[in-house]
Amino acid sequence: MREIVFSKNAPQPIGPYSQAVKVGNTVYYSGQIGLDPTTGLFTSDSDVVVQTKQVMSNIKALLDASGMTFENIVKSSIFLKDMNDFPAVNTEYASYFKSNYPARETVEVSRLPKDALVEISIICVAD
Repeated sequence: MREIVFSKNAPQPIGPYSQAVKVGNTVYYSGQIGLDPTTGLFTSDSDVVVQTKQVMSNIKALLDASGMTFENIVKSSIFLKDMNDFPAVNTEYASYFKSNYPARETVEVSRLPKDALVEISIICVAD
């Protein structure tokens, strides 16, 4: 059975997709960029760490809405506009996990929605 997950504390979708979809004990989350859910604007146009913090805040809001935590994340995908930002994004990302890091890939892409600097998507499984 499919269940759509929605949080007003995360940015509204900017296209025809759901913020997250729960199927059984697994939740698939759409990619998040550094938009403030209140204003719909980037928290910074040029600082990848500030954008990453907002991305992780948006992810936290969706985790809360689906009854999950960062500990439930089993897979994440990070998309960067510039791979030179990897160390800064990696440091910020790592600060949200205590142990048992999820599987992950990080790739550089030519362009992200709204010209974001970073986008992160995740998959969670309930214990």
